[in-house]
Amino acid sequence: MTRPEPLLRRIAAFAAVPLTAAAALALWPEAGEAQSAPDQRGEQHSALFPVCKGPVRVTCVVDGDTFWLRGTKIRIADIDTPEVSQPRCPQERALGQRATERMRQLLNAGRFGLAVPADGRTRDRYGRELRIVTRGGQSLGAVLVREGLAARWGGTRKAWCGA
Repeated sequence: MTRPEPLLRRIAAFAAVPLTAAAALALWPEAGEAQSAPDQRGEQHSALFPVCKGPVRVTCVVDGDTFWLRGTKIRIADIDTPEVSQPRCPQERALGQRATERMRQLLNAGRFGLAVPADGRTRDRYGRELRIVTRGGQSLGAVLVREGLAARWGGTRKAWCGA
């Protein structure tokens, strides 16, 4: 009998045992690793981002404006997206799911940078790190705004359910 490939052993380990975030990284470290050296634009982060599922969250996308990177929860500071966990209407849920998937695609598309917002705030009232996510000098949040999946953050949440 042949031995399972390393990838298959990792998958089997995930399925069989409830994991802490640290244990998950020990079994599958490349899923949450950042690139060690920034490129010429300072874009040093790169990882594979699934949509978050379950209680263990290391590197995944929560919704269109929140994600986890290597165990740190990050709120994208320049946008507001529709809610997926507690939407106020079916329209908000559907748009929130589209925004979540689009942010996941953007994060998975390559290296990106994380910048402190111009106002200097580093954490929100929930303890999440506030960052502007950039690639090629462009805000990934601004991409969602242009595509109609987000609104520029102005201090209050947008009403996504219409009048």
